[in-house]
Amino acid sequence: MAGAVPCRVIDNLQYMTERYGEENVKAVVEKVGVYERRFADEKTCSSDLCFAAADKLLTENNIDRSEIDLLIFISQTPDYRMPATSVILQNRLGLPTTCMSYDINLGCAAFLYGLSTVYALMNTGCIRKALLLDGETRSKVYSANDRHEAYIFGDGGVAALIECNEKFGESYFSINADGAMSDLIMIPAGGYRKMSSAETVVEKVIDEYGNMRSEEQGFMKGQDVFAFTLTHVPKDIKKVLAFAGTTIDNADFIVLHQANAFMNSFLTKKMKLDTDKVMNTIHKFGNTSSVSVPLTIVSELKDKLDGDKTILASAFGVGMTWASAVLPFCNCRISDIVEVENGEPVK
Repeated sequence: MAGAVPCRVIDNLQYMTERYGEENVKAVVEKVGVYERRFADEKTCSSDLCFAAADKLLTENNIDRSEIDLLIFISQTPDYRMPATSVILQNRLGLPTTCMSYDINLGCAAFLYGLSTVYALMNTGCIRKALLLDGETRSKVYSANDRHEAYIFGDGGVAALIECNEKFGESYFSINADGAMSDLIMIPAGGYRKMSSAETVVEKVIDEYGNMRSEEQGFMKGQDVFAFTLTHVPKDIKKVLAFAGTTIDNADFIVLHQANAFMNSFLTKKMKLDTDKVMNTIHKFGNTSSVSVPLTIVSELKDKLDGDKTILASAFGVGMTWASAVLPFCNCRISDIVEVENGEPVK
């Protein structure tokens, strides 16, 4: 695995203080637990972050690129509406034209969705090696003038090389979706249900506190998302552990979606998780949507996955979708995180 983040570091305690005031900013930051984030510049897209991570991974590990059979790119901030960004990355990375490539447009649970998809395809016997790329530039889709979301989201990308080999053992997944709650996290305009127009890109006041956003910027119904998480995630984790025939005590590490510090702390206490096993990056990267689970692994578990280790992972969000997994790792090599500026890795 390898990861990449933009060079630009946002100090949340200094962010938008002229609009909200230092005391109000401090109160928000301490509640969500996001002290630093990374913001992509105008020339850097999710694909650039994934390319930097994937190119480092393939080069450092001397991987024969002609052997890559599958590339999946996960993102809700792609380069274009068409073509698929995965196809652009297939060419940019120098992968063969026989490499099946496609995008997955999904939110916070998408890395586990993508991982389960890769494993399912490998079980057909047609796929031997795959690249799972996951990138988001969420800073570009939320308004700095809407305090509800202004201090949470950041940008990042991760590449995972997956090989079919019995030595890795079996993985177990629980994959779920409930579109009845699709309005809890949403960008209302800019797609084909409500197409972009001069009207949809204008920021407007949305409440009595003067918060502003356009219809092409994201929003969350925070209390409803919190209630959803507490209702569904603990049950799902218990379900996947039962399915795997194991217990939470057998997990070497626990990686939850980095939604915000308050939510994850509540989940940890509710489930009585061992805090020494729970990995966190919310404080330094913020909520990077689907990237948060793999970025936390890359950031916090480098040099800690020698031998056989088991990771319990769970992610939840946009859709609403949620997923949990028991994942065996065997001598997983993790590269140093790359920084990216103007669309290119910084040497």
